[in-house]
Amino acid sequence: MTTTTTAVAAPAAAEEPPQVRRRRRLSPGRRLPAARLAGPLAVLALWAAASAAGALDPGAIPEPWTVLRTAGHLWTDGTLPTDVLTSLRRAACGFAIGLTAGVLLALVSGLSRAGEALIDGTVQLNRAIPTLGLIPLFILWLGIGETFKIAIIAIVVYIPVYLNTHAALSGIDTRFVELAEAQGLSRFAFVRRVVIPGALPGFFVGLRLGVTGSWLGLVVLEQINATSGLGYLMFQAQNYGQSDVILVGLLIYGVFGLISDSVVRLVERRVLSWRRTLSS
Repeated sequence: MTTTTTAVAAPAAAEEPPQVRRRRRLSPGRRLPAARLAGPLAVLALWAAASAAGALDPGAIPEPWTVLRTAGHLWTDGTLPTDVLTSLRRAACGFAIGLTAGVLLALVSGLSRAGEALIDGTVQLNRAIPTLGLIPLFILWLGIGETFKIAIIAIVVYIPVYLNTHAALSGIDTRFVELAEAQGLSRFAFVRRVVIPGALPGFFVGLRLGVTGSWLGLVVLEQINATSGLGYLMFQAQNYGQSDVILVGLLIYGVFGLISDSVVRLVERRVLSWRRTLSS
């Protein structure tokens, strides 16, 4: 008897879907809400913990609650509000003058070869001279009143605004200039449609540096021949060994600097919302 072997065809193996290579994300990710407060809050928590553990000398670095209590006393007796308003007025006046001067000089220097020849070298020379080293000379010229303080702050502000705005103007692609010429744009239209959008990123970098510089210059100037302001308050506290009052002034300067920088960043994101960058 012959045995017939029936070959059973094995089912074809199911086709495996092609492996999709997972794309690696290289961007920083989504922006976290109030992320910039994490660092300062961590420093504050570390300060409080070290003070509570007795690791810090209260005479040199008082506890955070002592500093807050001192700030409350200075505010209720009227000393702190007066000094804060005086410092804000000085910083605002010097910042406004420096910002205006920096932008105008950058536009003239960046859009004209003659303007660049006259302005850029002078600004670079001014940048090489320590601004705070000009204080004795400005006191001789302008006296010891408010004028010399505002003038020094304006110089501290205009230099970074000019440098970054001028660099942004110089970095505008010449193809945009050629396109504007081919389109027959007027000088005003060229500045409005090409120059200003191209210079805005650099301008905001200079603006942030200028805001920070105004506070740095102010804290030094208010300790020289001043009778009011946060710097004067800190200088008087130094004479009496009141480290808590000094820390109150430093914290207020830091808060003002953080708030002003955050405002500039917010405006920058709104104005430059058309850009796709890592920050956005």
